[in-house]
Amino acid sequence: MEKLPFRQIHLDFHTSPLIEGVGEDFDSEKFVKTLKEAYINSITIFAKCHHGMSYYPTKVGKVHPHLKGDLLGEMITVCHRESIRAPVYISVVWDEYAASQHQDWLQVNKEGELAGRLPLGDTSWRFLCMNSPYVDYLSAQTEEILKNYQVDGMFFDIVFQTPPGCICNYCLAGMREKGLDPSKDGDLVQYNLEVTRGFMQKMSRLVWDIRPEIGIFYNGRIRMESNAQKGLRPELPHFSHLEIESLPSGGWEYGHFPYFAHYCKTLGKEILGMTGRFHKSWADFGGIKNEAALEYECFRALAHGAKCSIGDQLHPKGKLNKVVYKRIGKVYKSVAEKEPWCKKASPVTEIGLLCSDQEFTEGIRALPESDQGAMRMLMEMHYQFDVIDRKADFKKYELIVAPDLVSFDPALTESIKSYLEQGGKLILSHKSGLDEDGKGFVLSEIGNTYLGEARYCPDYIKVKPEIAPGIGDMDYVMYERGSEVKPLAGTDVLAYVGHPYFNRTWKHFSSHRHTPFAKISGFPAMSRRENVIYIASPIFKTYKLHGNLVYKRIIQICLDLLLPKKLVGSNLPSTAEVTLLRQDKCYVLHILHYIPERRTPSLDIIEDIIPLYNVELKVRTERRPSRVYIVPQKEDINFDFEGKYVSFKIRCIQGHQMVAMEE
Repeated sequence: MEKLPFRQIHLDFHTSPLIEGVGEDFDSEKFVKTLKEAYINSITIFAKCHHGMSYYPTKVGKVHPHLKGDLLGEMITVCHRESIRAPVYISVVWDEYAASQHQDWLQVNKEGELAGRLPLGDTSWRFLCMNSPYVDYLSAQTEEILKNYQVDGMFFDIVFQTPPGCICNYCLAGMREKGLDPSKDGDLVQYNLEVTRGFMQKMSRLVWDIRPEIGIFYNGRIRMESNAQKGLRPELPHFSHLEIESLPSGGWEYGHFPYFAHYCKTLGKEILGMTGRFHKSWADFGGIKNEAALEYECFRALAHGAKCSIGDQLHPKGKLNKVVYKRIGKVYKSVAEKEPWCKKASPVTEIGLLCSDQEFTEGIRALPESDQGAMRMLMEMHYQFDVIDRKADFKKYELIVAPDLVSFDPALTESIKSYLEQGGKLILSHKSGLDEDGKGFVLSEIGNTYLGEARYCPDYIKVKPEIAPGIGDMDYVMYERGSEVKPLAGTDVLAYVGHPYFNRTWKHFSSHRHTPFAKISGFPAMSRRENVIYIASPIFKTYKLHGNLVYKRIIQICLDLLLPKKLVGSNLPSTAEVTLLRQDKCYVLHILHYIPERRTPSLDIIEDIIPLYNVELKVRTERRPSRVYIVPQKEDINFDFEGKYVSFKIRCIQGHQMVAMEE
C-alpha cells in the first residue's frame, strides 16, 4: 500500500543561536495558505537542527535562545488541520550544542583528530559518535517529541560514522571487547557499521513502539556496495521508505539520482526523490533554481516511479518566500495533474546493470566511473534497466551488464552460471568475470583465457566490418588500459586489438599524443560465445571519461546481437530520457527532454526547454492496447499494433510527456 504523498517539502531550519527574533514573523495561517497554494501535501519540519537547537519547549535538549513560541507544535497543528502531512526532522551526528557540552561524545578519526569541523574551523560540523552516551540524549529527545506531538514520521539526518571508522574511547573499548584491531581499516569499517546499524535498530524500535503507524527514514544510508551485506539491503527493516537526497547543483550532479533510483526501486520500498529549490545547494539564501531545472528534477522522479520532495530553508524569522513557493507551486500543480498515472506504477525493465566492485565509504557521494559510463550509455540509448547488486533476482532480466570491474566470487559465479543456463544473456568488459584474485576467468562461457593487462596504452579496436557496417572501417583508439585475453576454441572474435608502434615514454614518442596504429594483433578486443559477449577494454569507464561516441556504438552492437527486441524503440535523440512503467492494467511511458549545460566550472544549468517534434515511438507489450493517449491531457492518439509492438507518433514533446497505453 502506498503511503507517501507526491508533493513534499523538506524545510531546513539550521539557525545559529546568535540569530535573534527566531520565528517572530511566523503566521500559521499565512504559512499553511502558502503551502496549499503551492499544491504541497507533506512538509518535513524541524524539531532539532545541526546547531543542536530545538524549536519546541523541550525539557531534554536546548531550546533556541531566541525562539518565539512553539514553532514545531504550531506547524504540526495547522498542517494537520489542512490535511498536510508533517514528518519531523532530527539531526543525529551533527549537533553543535551537544558537541560543545560533551567533548567525550565526539568522533575521532583514524589519525586521532576530531572528525569534521575542528574547534576553530568555520566550515562543516563536529561529528558526534553513535556509540557514545549521546544516543541516550537523542533517544530522550525523540521520545519527548513522539509523546507530545502527533507527528507523521521521523527523518533522522546524518547517520554515519567518519570513514573508515571512529576511534573515540567508546569505540576503542567496544572493538577491544569484540577482538577487533582499530589499526586495520577492515575492522574499523566492520565495527562502525555495527554501531550505525545498532543505532538504527534502537531508534526504530523506540519510534514504532510508541507510534507503529508512522514513517522512518535515516538519511546518509543510501549507498551501493559490491558486498550486499555491507550495503543498504540489510538495513531495509529499519526504513518505512527510501529518500534519495540528490541536489544536482549541490555536489550530487545529474548522474546521481537516476543511478540510485534505478537501484532503490528494486528493493520493495516506496521512493522519494529529493532535490532543492536552491540555485546551488542547501542554505543558498537568495538563490532559486530555474523553473525548467525544477521541472526536470521533479518530473524525473515521477518517471522513475518515485514521489517528489523539494528542499527549502525557512528564514530565521519564520516566513516562507512567496517567489520560491510560486515557482514550486507551478511545478507541483503539474505533478498533481499527473499523479493518477503515477500511483502504484512500477518500472518495467529488460536489463540488469550489476554494480562494479566498490566500497561506498559512508558519507561519500561519488559513483564508480564504470557504473556511470554504463548508466549513461543505457539511458542515452533508451534501454529500460535496473541497477542491481549481487543479491538481486537475475531471472527478472533478459540481459545483465557487468561493467569493467565486477569480480566473481563463488556465490556470484554460481548465480551467473545458473542464469546463463536458463537462457540469460551477459555482457562483460575488462576485468569483470575474473576471480577475486584477478588471475583468471571463472566461467568457460566467457570464452577467453585471461593473460593480464594490455601491453599497450592507448591501443586500438578494429571491429569486423560484417559485424557493424555502419561503424566505419577505422582503427579506433581506446584511451584506457585494457586486458589481454586469448580466445578459447569455439569463441567468435568480433573485433581485434590494434597495437600502436610503441608506448609513449621520454625516449619513445611520436607527435603530440599517443603513437598511431601500427598493426592488428591476434588478441580479441570483443568476442562472443553463445549468449555472452566480452570486451577487453574498460569501455564503460572510458566512455565516462572521454565520451567517444564510438564506444556507445560498440555497446549498441553488442545489445543488438543479444537483445534484438528492446522494450522501447524511437527516433528520439540521445538527450532524451525514456522510462516505461506499469500500473495495474496500463503501461505509462515517460519521455523527458531537458538538457543540462556546464556553464560554470562546477554547475550544470538548465534554463531552456527544447521541444521535440514528430516523435515516433514503439513499445513492446503482450497484447494490443484498447486505448493510447497522452496524459494528463487525455488526448487519444492513433496507434498500430504489430509483432507485439504498439507504435504511435507524438506531435510535440515540451519537456516532459507521458503516454498511457490501456489494456
